[in-house]
Amino acid sequence: MISADFGSPQTTLFLLLGLAWAAVSVPRFIRWRTRTAMLKAIPTLGPSGLLSGYIGMYRFFTNARELLQEGYDKYPSGVYKIALLDNWVVIANGRTMIEDIKKASDTQLDMREAGADVLQVEYTLNKQLILDPYHVAIVRTPMTRNIATRFAEVRDETVAAFADLIPAQEDWVKIPAYTTSFQIVGRTANRFFVGLPLCRDPDWLDLNMHFAVNVFLSAQIINLFPGFLKPIAGRFLTRMPASWRKEEEYQTKDWPGKPVNIGSKDEQRDVPDLISRVLGIEVAAIHTTSTTFCGTLYELAAHPEVVEPLREEIESVVKVSGWTKEGISKMRKLDSFLKEALRFSGTNGLVNSRKVLQDFTFSNGTTVPAGVTIGVSAYMHHHDEALYKNADTFDAFRFYNMRSREGESIKHQAVSPDFDYITFGTGRNAWQVFNLRTPLLGRFFAVYEIKGLIAHILMSYDVKLEEEGVIPPYEWHGANMDPSSTGVILFRKRQEC
Repeated sequence: MISADFGSPQTTLFLLLGLAWAAVSVPRFIRWRTRTAMLKAIPTLGPSGLLSGYIGMYRFFTNARELLQEGYDKYPSGVYKIALLDNWVVIANGRTMIEDIKKASDTQLDMREAGADVLQVEYTLNKQLILDPYHVAIVRTPMTRNIATRFAEVRDETVAAFADLIPAQEDWVKIPAYTTSFQIVGRTANRFFVGLPLCRDPDWLDLNMHFAVNVFLSAQIINLFPGFLKPIAGRFLTRMPASWRKEEEYQTKDWPGKPVNIGSKDEQRDVPDLISRVLGIEVAAIHTTSTTFCGTLYELAAHPEVVEPLREEIESVVKVSGWTKEGISKMRKLDSFLKEALRFSGTNGLVNSRKVLQDFTFSNGTTVPAGVTIGVSAYMHHHDEALYKNADTFDAFRFYNMRSREGESIKHQAVSPDFDYITFGTGRNAWQVFNLRTPLLGRFFAVYEIKGLIAHILMSYDVKLEEEGVIPPYEWHGANMDPSSTGVILFRKRQEC
């Protein structure tokens, strides 16, 4: 018979190791069981098994619009979840759920972390943009204050960009809408960010345009892989290294007025860090604004009935206020047209994405565990008949008429998010892409920029689609919705009536 010597050093060691293992493992097990119970209580759309999760991810990537619409119809005022490869995305629907997200603190729901996951910034940009977002204060203060004073420069670049890219001719000319939108927005945004002559440098513009596209494309590729394979995918399957090398070349070039540093003396950073921040700002400034402008341009060409009312407003405003930020802000019909274009076809399937940092409970009692991402199905929300009368009909002056009501003259603007209009998300972080652009500069500058571009088109050109009233189909890449990358718009010099 073998007896245990409970007083021996070996036994004591084993007991201590066992207690240490239990101290670590039991809380983890309890946490796992609690997390599993929370997730199980949230309705699932699509398959959710270990292997079937791959099917669910594939379906979400290839048919996100149909899946999100199904979820919106089933749970119009609640939440549901969709399985990804190694995690879940929880979709919230309805005003109450959106308000819950808006009220949550950054310690509960974090937009930066969600943006970092979506764009895989660790591999496409630089993780330091999330850990140390010092560039935000730089963008927020001096750049935001100068929107009005430097709007004349943006206007000057608008005129020059259109003259170079779309010379006004008597006959109709086919223009590729998507690539031209990127080129025009690239020039006008860069006139504000880096000034002349760099904003017109073909190599610089080509780098910025392709870098912005490559960030989103690379992120989509990386997100097709489970977490443990993301570093490999990020290293070998993306197009980022070539863009980094090209950007580094510009650090050695000089041009009149080249900035020495974008921060204070105490914020000096090395070249790669500065590169990542400049390119990060460019990504936000160019990609989102370009696709929005392209979609708005399609809507303008599809609705010739709005042209004369918009032209009359623009002409009357410019006559009094000129081509200024103040003048652009007075163009209410143009603002309504842009907002309706954004509502109708300018939003992604998901917006308002937040990473759950602490277990978060919605007002209906549903608890979402930490580590999961929450989003709101914007496209479906904006096409909800309960929120918008004739929601599937494009009404260019829908919001203009709302602003004409007593006491609502400053409401319903394109820059103003609310619980029914969530193009820019909601709350203080609206349209703040992982802190690369501040809320103020983000949506305000982009809206003024796009309105200025559309106003210039209306004053200088006639536009139409190849097939009257038929907008080239939008392209869905997962939950991302982009205007057609192959569609064309016909331009000619404006013909006086």
